[in-house]
Amino acid sequence: MEKDKIVQELLFKAVRSGGAGGQHVNKVSTKIELSFDVNKSNALSEEEKERILLKLKHRLTKENVLLLQCDESRSQHKNKELVIKRFLDVIENSIEVPKKRKKTKPSRSAVEKRLQRKKKTAQKKANRGKPDLD
Repeated sequence: MEKDKIVQELLFKAVRSGGAGGQHVNKVSTKIELSFDVNKSNALSEEEKERILLKLKHRLTKENVLLLQCDESRSQHKNKELVIKRFLDVIENSIEVPKKRKKTKPSRSAVEKRLQRKKKTAQKKANRGKPDLD
């Protein structure tokens, strides 16, 4: 995945932010909505697209478009930077291939120590009972 190519494929839309803010918020479109069509992307390989579709299926629309938005800042440029950064993080995390788990077995000494600890604990608990006076 090449970051420069993938950023060029993004579509941005500036809309008005909601919430309190007075006069300024009613006339300036500072909220940024980012959309990325996974199927039409040329920057991603087919394998990467499959991983994204699988891992981000709950975040994609029916047309496999990823939508992100940002209205944290009062600046449109700052919101655009933030949403691009968030987008790249989401894509990198979804493309990441998890390591295969290697089956391991506890060492013989570890097993012995565990069994000794169990016996010691069991003996300690057995000694807590009432003494046998016979």
